[in-house]
Amino acid sequence: MEAFVEKGVVGIEHMHQFIDIVGEKYVLKDEGSLNEYGHDETENLLYLPDVVIKPGNAEEISAILRICNEARIPVTPRGAGTGLSGGALPHLGGVLISTERLNSILQIDERNLQVTTQPGVITEVLQDAVKEKGLFYPPDPSSRGSCFIGGNIAANSGGPKAVKYGVVKDYVLNLQVVLPTGKIIWTGANVLKNSTGYNLTQLMVGSEGTLGIVTAIVLRLIPLPKYELLILVPFKSLEKACEAAGAIFRAGFTPSALELVEIEALQIVNKMVGNSAVPLTDDTAAHLIIEVDGNNMETLINDIEAISILLTQYEAGEVYFADDAQQKAELWKLRRRVAEAVKLDGFTIEEDTVVPRAELPELIRGVKTLGKQYHFQAVCYGHAGDGNLHIRIKKSGTGNSQDDPELVEGLRALFALVKRLGGTISGEHGIGLVQKRYMDIMFGETQLQLMRQIKKVFDPNNILNAGKIFDSK
Repeated sequence: MEAFVEKGVVGIEHMHQFIDIVGEKYVLKDEGSLNEYGHDETENLLYLPDVVIKPGNAEEISAILRICNEARIPVTPRGAGTGLSGGALPHLGGVLISTERLNSILQIDERNLQVTTQPGVITEVLQDAVKEKGLFYPPDPSSRGSCFIGGNIAANSGGPKAVKYGVVKDYVLNLQVVLPTGKIIWTGANVLKNSTGYNLTQLMVGSEGTLGIVTAIVLRLIPLPKYELLILVPFKSLEKACEAAGAIFRAGFTPSALELVEIEALQIVNKMVGNSAVPLTDDTAAHLIIEVDGNNMETLINDIEAISILLTQYEAGEVYFADDAQQKAELWKLRRRVAEAVKLDGFTIEEDTVVPRAELPELIRGVKTLGKQYHFQAVCYGHAGDGNLHIRIKKSGTGNSQDDPELVEGLRALFALVKRLGGTISGEHGIGLVQKRYMDIMFGETQLQLMRQIKKVFDPNNILNAGKIFDSK
């Protein structure tokens, strides 16, 4: 059972206290605001908070959390609202804290290849800012043009570049965090190596806002690669495309991106954006988008040519080379808008499975078989290079994965398959609200109880994003 048995616990006295802290302009209780902040990009779900507060700094967040902790008021932290697991849904009502005003890049340290930023900075804005200095922050989720760095921290986001460069956790050096009690701490140090006690920084990364609210972030950077080449390769079957992805790595190549898009998803996004740049033929089942980058153009040309030759063994069609920056941008635009397009087409439920790369063909076969068995349609796309398959689901009469018993049964079967293949149920979207009922597939009671105990140490009154990842007991 949750620690909270009722909603609407924010009283008039609390409202006056919040206004004193942040100003009346940043305390919202009107119907429009509550509806706007009551949903994110997770399926068709809406939960209204009692109030939305937009603090401007860590001290204001601290003061708000002290009040909420004392009064046992549920608090939901929120970034840009682009999440896909319900992590920012205020399903217990209470206070929703938006970090959108914490939107400054505080320092770009070119000497040490680091950047210090607030959590409300849009990911692409940060990437562009460091790029001007010849530096590179690789994690690039598809929503990078709208998602916040803080949300990326909460979910340990990845994106296409993760296959070569790693995910968010590989770049976080230090975090300023406001704990549920209101205390403000730094979790580590601005260094590349740190073996000083437990790693609180990495514990925060991927904790989905359940342990604290991040208010400042120190990220490591790397030099920006000078060149990149991009190809689009059609395949006659999804399985062959997945087999080809694994073969590229076994042959000794490490692409900077290796993305899979099923043909139906590509057709949907092509129609939405009015783009005909990608050739679509009747015998094509999927495309791979393959990118290589580095500082030696001759080496990259040799690699991309060798990869193209290798793919002929897997029933690949004619390779399409993106000849200039505009063509590359068009291809990436199509890939990054796939999720938006298929959602608008009725594929409202997205799963975020990840398996060892060589098991992708078996996962694809399983998805299609389960779709027939449990009466849902599925389109697949995602990061084939690291085994992270996004599965978008459409089921007649079903807008979300919570209210359809047959679909819940089908998802349990899917996640059981993922577990048998050596994978897990979320690669980069997190567990949040909608996936927590499946955590028992991945973990036994011992592991779950350890997580609950960690949560209790940080949040003894269970006020912060309670009921996400797992239910408290």
